[in-house]
Amino acid sequence: MWDYISERVTTEAEYIIETNSTVRSAARHFDISKSTVHKDVTERLKSIDKELYLKVRHVLDKNLSERHIRGGIATKNKYMQKQTN
Repeated sequence: MWDYISERVTTEAEYIIETNSTVRSAARHFDISKSTVHKDVTERLKSIDKELYLKVRHVLDKNLSERHIRGGIATKNKYMQKQTN
């Protein structure tokens, strides 16, 4: 694999672990598509650094399990905002 891709994948993974961020927020931070981030940390990272992959996988699994809660909070905030206007 090309060096710059390996470096990008590792940087993305470290960012996700340090900030507990979602794939979407990591994509926004690095100004790349979420598809690229997802492929990087779920497929490419596995062959680059297995230990780092497992740490990222843990964060991604946690985010996946909390996704429905964040969606509910966002919807609640949306309607609360409409009531105040």
